[in-house]
Parts: sequence; structure tokens; C-alpha cells
Amino acid sequence: MGCEDTNLKAENYRTRYLLGEEFCRYICFKIKLLSLFLYNIFIILYKLGIRVAAFRSPKAKLWLIGREDLISKLESWRAQLNEDEKIIWVHCASLGEFEQGRPIIEAIKNDFSSYKILLTFFSPSGYEIRKEYKLADGVFYLPMDGKMAANKFIDIVRPTAVIWVKYEYWYYFLTTLKQRGIPVFLVSAIFRKSQPFFRWYSGLWKEMLYSFSQIFVQNETSEKLLAHIGIASNTILAGDTRFDRVISIAKSNEQLNESIINFCANYKVLVAGSTWLEDEEILVHYAKVHPHIKFIIAPHEIDEERMQEVKKVFNGAILFSEIRERDLSKQILIIDNIGMLSQLYKNADIAYIGGGFNDTGIHNILEAAVYGKPVVFGPEYENFSEAIALVDKGGAFSVENALELEALLDKLFGDEKYKENASQISKDYVTSMQGATNKIIKHLYEKRLLTN
Repeated sequence: MGCEDTNLKAENYRTRYLLGEEFCRYICFKIKLLSLFLYNIFIILYKLGIRVAAFRSPKAKLWLIGREDLISKLESWRAQLNEDEKIIWVHCASLGEFEQGRPIIEAIKNDFSSYKILLTFFSPSGYEIRKEYKLADGVFYLPMDGKMAANKFIDIVRPTAVIWVKYEYWYYFLTTLKQRGIPVFLVSAIFRKSQPFFRWYSGLWKEMLYSFSQIFVQNETSEKLLAHIGIASNTILAGDTRFDRVISIAKSNEQLNESIINFCANYKVLVAGSTWLEDEEILVHYAKVHPHIKFIIAPHEIDEERMQEVKKVFNGAILFSEIRERDLSKQILIIDNIGMLSQLYKNADIAYIGGGFNDTGIHNILEAAVYGKPVVFGPEYENFSEAIALVDKGGAFSVENALELEALLDKLFGDEKYKENASQISKDYVTSMQGATNKIIKHLYEKRLLTN
């Protein structure tokens, strides 16, 4: 009788366990359905919001115009290629992600020239600047996500493999690619614990991660976070391809504009890149009390309204597009174009990187660090591992306000040995972190996804 009771209890425990498991699966399924419903609502509201914003926002208007007759344009492009053409589709959210993906595109074109590259962007700030990129065989906007849109796009392109850069997760595109057995790679990925992948409602988000054949992460923190949710076997710690990109730029020895060289000649120079109003307001005080130091300001946005705002802050400054020989004696130069910034840092004594006084955080510090420049930025940098590393090492510095900035700049400009030490730390750090591109290309080659 005792044995029967024991067996009965064991069977009851097993039944409860299975019922509990079944209940958990049911709840997860319901959460996923709700998440997908909300995701579809988000897509509808996003498209509606863009149409409303387009009445006032030039960027939103470009977003809409760029997607007009997109499928027809894509079909025309594909029709010009052979049916059996091997296409690598590279997707970047915007310009910053393109700079991370660029070393991979260049490596594919250099070592596997028979492949065609389709490059897509979600944001106008990426597409409008790089739509003539010569190493891509086609450059298009990515259609807004949706089941029909994803199927139609993939039907036309028929990619051999897909590379998505850093982030931007679109459910229908990713799951459709997986269903069709098309390998998808996420490169230079970085994850934080606060992201929805690691929350109780993560079902839909995890499904997007499971759609990637391989995820190449930037750091160990990202690797551990993915392992914690069961994504370890297809995760590789490769590093950040931005390091390879900035090293390539530094080695290119591209000549700086002669007007810039003459403007900087025989002066100490601070280059402030990707600035916002908050950055400019703490820089202007130092500029006023140090007229012997030249300032080059490259705002993050360069539309007419923004240019007027910057000129108002830096009264008496000259725009790059208007500079003449007689203006070379001016103290402050405002860059009103895109594409010069990485080269400008070469002529700097100190680099200031904008974005550190708003929630989005700082912009790319590596473009300056690669030239061996001390890097200064605001307090919002905790989500940027390279900034944290350089601050810890002594190659970068964070300031909270104009008074802290003044004290720091006085020390850097006044103590040559201190500045040179920070400069060397910056340069050595960037050099030590290169190699992510080679790791990614080697893996794709070993998996026979790239063949000569």
C-alpha cells in the first residue's frame, strides 16, 4: 500500500509539473500574440505619424518620398542582374550603422568580387548621404515592416545571405528570412539588460534574435546576456567593426581642405563634432575667454534653422561654405556640410564630441581617438563601452558643466606632457581593438557563404 501511495504521489507531482509547463507555454503564447498585435499597431501608428510629421519635418518628408514606387524601382534593379546572381543584402538603420558595416562591404568586394551588394537604409540620414555609394550595386530604402512587404521584398531580391548592422529589429523581415532558410547575420551587435529581449514579455523579441544564423557581438557583456536567455551557440565575440573603419580612414591620408589647413595654421585648435545646442552653450564661454584658440564646430544637424541657431551662439563665426581668404583670421568656423568630420579631427589638438548632454548620449568618439587626440564629452556616455574604457584609461574625459570644461581644457592646452599622454592612450586603445571585420569575413568564408 505504501508503494502505491508513493507512486500515486509521484504521478500527481508529474501531472502538476506537466500542467504547470503547459500553462506557462499557454501564457507565453498569449503574451506573444498580444506583443504581435501591439507591434502591428505600432507599425500603423508609425506610418501615420510620419505622414503627419512630413508637413513640417524635411526628414519625414524624405522618408516618404524615398519609399514611393520602391517595389517597382527594386524590381527594375533586380531585372538588370542575372537570375543566378549572388546577392549579399546589407541593412543599416542609418549613417552610423553604415560606417560600421562599410568595412565588411569593402572586404566582400575586395575578396569576393563576384557578389553583388544590395544596401538598404531605414533612415533618410543614411540613404540620402550614401545613395551613390560606389561599392554597393544597389542602394534603397527598406520598406516599412509588414508580412506582405517582407515577402515581396525578399521575393524580388532573393539574397544569398543577409547582414544587419548593430541593431534595428523588424519582425516580419527577420522571421520570413528564417522561414525561407536564408542565413542572416547580425554584426557589431551590442546588448544591454534594459532591452526588451531580457524582460518578462520578451517572447516576440527573442523570436527575432532566433532568426539570426549568427550574432557577432561587440563585448563580453552582450555575449553573457544572450547566453542567459539561451542564445549562446550562435553567438561570437568579434568586437566592433567601427575600429577597423576609423583605422582605415586614418590610413587613407586623404588631404584636408586647404582653407581648413590655413584656418588652423599656427594656432591651437579644438574641433567639436556632432554637437547639439547644449554642447555649444558650454563651449562658447571658453571660446570667448580664449580668443587665441581656434574652434571648428561641426553640428550634428546642418539644416538652415540649425545653422542659424549655431551662428547665434557663436556670434561672429564664419560658415565653411562662405569662407574666404579674408575670413581665415576669424576664431570660429562652423562646418555646414556632411562628410568632413573624421578628417577634421586630424588637425585638432583636442576633440570635443557632442551628444553627451541629452538622453541619446555621445556620438562617435573613435573618429577622433584614432588620430591620438584627447577626447572630451558630456556626462551621458554610460551606454558606450569605448567611452567608458577610454575614460578609465585616461584618454577621454567627461564634464558636467562649463566650469569643469574650462578647468579641463586649461590643463590639456597648458600641460603638453599631460595632453600627449592622453593622446597616446587614445591611439593605442583604438589600435588594440581592430580585427572584427576579419573575424566576421573568416566565419562567412568557413561556412561557405562566401566563395570565390
